Amino acid sequence: MSVKHFDVKTFQASRSLGYLLKMSHSLMHDAGAAALAGHDLSFVQWLVLLKLKEGTAVTASNLCRQMRYDNGALTRLLDQLETRGFIERKRSEADRRVVNLELTAAGRRKVTELLPPIVDNLNNILGDFSKTEFAELVRLLSKLMDNLKAYERPPAGDDAS
Repeated sequence: MSVKHFDVKTFQASRSLGYLLKMSHSLMHDAGAAALAGHDLSFVQWLVLLKLKEGTAVTASNLCRQMRYDNGALTRLLDQLETRGFIERKRSEADRRVVNLELTAAGRRKVTELLPPIVDNLNNILGDFSKTEFAELVRLLSKLMDNLKAYERPPAGDDAS
């Protein structure tokens, strides 16, 4: 039998895992935005550049799924990055329906230039965590993500058969 971590009689939204994770996520974004204050790029724009640099996403669809971001909002963000010369859209040679996103030299320079303030900010936020605590936090969050991915089900109405 699995362990029951919550009880309907004592459940409080402010101590729920979803609330704590959502607030942590929002506060991390705020901290990222603060780290980039005075620079000419938003934190979300920087994240897009980083994902393209790391090769974890190569299309707008990939980015939307990975970042859990609205398609329309991401399209506008990509338009801004393209206008500023940080990314290029290139039609795939293998499948002409696919448009790949690529960092330009300016985009690579920008993501690299802004990495130090982001890393410094993260280190300041996590400064009172020991190395062991940080490793455990990463391990537990990774385990939670794996469990959540395994729990994912197709949306209602989708029939895989």
